[in-house]
Amino acid sequence: MPNITPHPDEHTTLRTTKLAVVGAGAVGSTLAYAALMRGAARTVALMDINAAKVEAEVLDLSHGVQFVPEAQVIGSDDVSVCADADVVVVTAGAKQKPGQTRTELAGATIDLMKKILPGLVEAAPNAVYIMVTNPVDVVTYASLKISGLPPSQMFGSGTVLDTSRLRFLIAQHCGVAVRNVHAYIAGEHGDTEIPLWDSATIGGVPLLEWNRQSEHHGPLNDGDRARIADEVVNSAYKIIEGKGATNYAVGLAGTRIIEAILTNEHSVLPVSSLLTDYYGISDVCLSVPSIVGRRGVYEQLQVPLSDAEYDGLKASADHLRAVAREFGF
Repeated sequence: MPNITPHPDEHTTLRTTKLAVVGAGAVGSTLAYAALMRGAARTVALMDINAAKVEAEVLDLSHGVQFVPEAQVIGSDDVSVCADADVVVVTAGAKQKPGQTRTELAGATIDLMKKILPGLVEAAPNAVYIMVTNPVDVVTYASLKISGLPPSQMFGSGTVLDTSRLRFLIAQHCGVAVRNVHAYIAGEHGDTEIPLWDSATIGGVPLLEWNRQSEHHGPLNDGDRARIADEVVNSAYKIIEGKGATNYAVGLAGTRIIEAILTNEHSVLPVSSLLTDYYGISDVCLSVPSIVGRRGVYEQLQVPLSDAEYDGLKASADHLRAVAREFGF
């Protein structure tokens, strides 16, 4: 049998990718699973202070790697497992209880970031950091101050999930495929978020002009839009009340951001990043449609806003800035 020797550059030219997920709870483990299913990275590293939990999650995920795109799963309670990661997703944080607002979680989660971020940045200084822990906007702002990383390199998952919820509800009401709905939630990932109705479209048709005549799917009137916006804001509370945590959709949303980074897509996603003179809004992390690629956030797009949308975005920024100040940031 001939001895087949690989070309000397065959392995050295292969660009491998490493994703580190910090926190092996409901969100972190689901995000790792989603990333494996979609083939987002060749190595998925889980890190959690609970050594038994992270070992169990790694074993469970590893036993299924035969059925997903080529990858390996590693894990530890030591930060070194995150070394040289391309993307670090931080899901660790205080768990949101039924009826508890996201901002009520801020203090405990920010204290945790003070403990874990210095070691993470030392282990993976060149990684793009995605914060996926609530309240994500305030935690992202505080984490930027704690870590010293540039705003392009560290940002929050923001309203990527909220936008997905919005598009799903619009598609359901109008009787179209979700992929043909282009609409964004901006501002806080939380109670002060706002839907950007003026720039929303379905298949190129402005949403405010949508007038499909159908037995089951009509136009979106003011009442419909108000109902949809309310459902987007409150759906997380409903899920938490019913099952204790949101994990599937946020895992998929986080994986979507990871893919945009690792494949350098320059996709437009409503992530939460530090704003500097965005329509006069500065010194706050909140979500606006932004170009995301291999180096993180490249640019925030100045989407046309109605007067009401601008007022809502500014109010959201003022609220988030006030919350950050409460915690000394």
